[in-house]
Amino acid sequence: MTVDTPTPPSHNDAALPAHFKRIRSYVVRAGRTTTAQQHAIDALGPRYVVPFAQQTLDFAALFGRQAPVVMEIGFGMGDATAAIAKARPQEDFLCCEVHTPGVGALLKRMHEEGITNIRIVQHDAVEVLQHMVPAASLAGVHIFFPDPWHKKRHHKRRLIQPPFVQMLSSYLQPGGYLHCATDWQEYAEQIRDVLQANAAWVNQGQLPDGFAQRPWYRPVTKFEQRGLRLGHGVWDVLFAKQPQELPERERAL
Repeated sequence: MTVDTPTPPSHNDAALPAHFKRIRSYVVRAGRTTTAQQHAIDALGPRYVVPFAQQTLDFAALFGRQAPVVMEIGFGMGDATAAIAKARPQEDFLCCEVHTPGVGALLKRMHEEGITNIRIVQHDAVEVLQHMVPAASLAGVHIFFPDPWHKKRHHKRRLIQPPFVQMLSSYLQPGGYLHCATDWQEYAEQIRDVLQANAAWVNQGQLPDGFAQRPWYRPVTKFEQRGLRLGHGVWDVLFAKQPQELPERERAL
């Protein structure tokens, strides 16, 4: 459901460097949509999948109630998404994923478990933010296991960069949070450092090196369990937007 007035071009577009304007929040992956997943898309898509449009969403109309809205960027097959939405029924979740099998898998699980507080946009999350999300409207943002782009020459393709976190802050309510998780330590350190360097954000992590304990709501996925058995680490990064506007002098620092 959308408001009829189109969103004007975002001021954030001009703030992004040329190479960042081409960055997307996803990587194209191969994958086959199963019969069950396609059936879920056909049956439930009209109710729960929101077409991408250059129009600002009315969250109350979209979800049928007034409630805090959390955005998830890239939910994969939707296991964590469904578990979090089920554990937090008092909140609504706007979730972006471009891959059809993942969309079908999440819709199937929503039907099986009676989850109704999720809406899906099958489109690049950066463009969804810029064109569909009202300013200062989100209670939180989840970005779990974004592509780390391991090779140094590809680091510029990573989603979590200074222009992106600056843009993201304008869509969060004061006090809203950003929760990232990754199994790539160097990327976790970059995410922490990028957020730490931006005066709009306050680190909520209490562990050494500025990381956070895994919050109660984020489940340990099968992928993560396998990695932990192999001795791989997982790092949670949790920051909150400043609860009030910074004085102009501090913003300039």
